[in-house]
Amino acid sequence: MLKGLTRAGIGGSLSDEHLIQLAAQYQFEAVDLEALGFIERNGMEQAKALLAGNRMRIGSISLSVQWRTSEDAFQEGLKRLAQEAAAAAALGCTSCCTYILPSTDLKSAHFMALAIRRLRVCAQILGAYGVRLGLEFVGPHHLRTAWANPFIWTLEETLDLIDAIGEPNVGLLFDAYHYYTNELTVEDILKLRADQIVHVHINDAPPVPVEQVLDNDRLYPGEGAIDLVGFLQGLHKIGYKGVVSQEILTPTAPTDSPEVLLERSRQGFEKVFGAAGLINR
Repeated sequence: MLKGLTRAGIGGSLSDEHLIQLAAQYQFEAVDLEALGFIERNGMEQAKALLAGNRMRIGSISLSVQWRTSEDAFQEGLKRLAQEAAAAAALGCTSCCTYILPSTDLKSAHFMALAIRRLRVCAQILGAYGVRLGLEFVGPHHLRTAWANPFIWTLEETLDLIDAIGEPNVGLLFDAYHYYTNELTVEDILKLRADQIVHVHINDAPPVPVEQVLDNDRLYPGEGAIDLVGFLQGLHKIGYKGVVSQEILTPTAPTDSPEVLLERSRQGFEKVFGAAGLINR
């Protein structure tokens, strides 16, 4: 498994170029960023050179298409998706991810129909460029009632949604925080196949009752209550070899420098990967 970073938890103002350089300096192997914008700013050859020169890869791009709201917004977003997929593929990135909120102001059945159709279209466009679509279920209890009607928040429901979409390039964005807030176990990971997982996020949770865990109150790996050793060992046992990207959402932006936050992150990864027996894998 490759150790990766999102911008969440390391300061959001870093340029792509600085993010790549710092990630390499602090012994990370992948960064999540938007490939098309990166190429537009640097040109294709320079973008490739920046990644290669720092022995870095792009872990995932995010799905920019607004599939959760109006049909007009969805159709407008589709216009750029092929370009984004082509840019990702050109830089060797084969993952694109989006999250599914656990409640909605739309009627649940209506929203399910919209989600299946819209995500299928997105998957088909991405698939034409060899890019997979990862769907992230969101587990914290407070978000299950944040909007009027319940929607998807479990692993089982998300796998059923993936089956309903019916495209071979659709799988899971598997986040340790949502694994924890759904009270899943390593046994649940062992029931999965590695090819069902598109991308992984890692983070930690404060030691409070799981029902009180907030989505934007995350800790760095190894600083909280999640059994990240078991989480990583489970992924290793099923043969997952992709990127594990840190994602630390907090109530306010961090005030420490990116260098301090990256060193904290590096130590957290070293702690949990080492305890899982994966430090050199």
